[in-house]
Amino acid sequence: MNKIYCPLNYTMKLIGTKWKPLVLFHLLEGPVRSGKLQNKVPDISNKMFTQTVRELEKDNLITRKVYPVVPPKVEYELTEKGKSLESILKSLDSWGKEMSAFS
Repeated sequence: MNKIYCPLNYTMKLIGTKWKPLVLFHLLEGPVRSGKLQNKVPDISNKMFTQTVRELEKDNLITRKVYPVVPPKVEYELTEKGKSLESILKSLDSWGKEMSAFS
């Protein structure tokens, strides 16, 4: 049986969870330390934050840089592939602003 390729399905597999678009959106401005990034995503647990950034890293959407200092410093940054989602993420943000005006 032939599988039909669906570009939207591919995209949703990469970013279609509750937390991934939020993490990616907050990285659009540049590298962010782990703690600050987690604080920018409301209501995300430590477990879900860790799982989300690991999946995004595995899918080559973000990079994780660990600095050899005490206490440990970890920064996340968008890869080129991650940066290519900028227009999509900003469009979702704009749509949310428009729709929240109707609430």
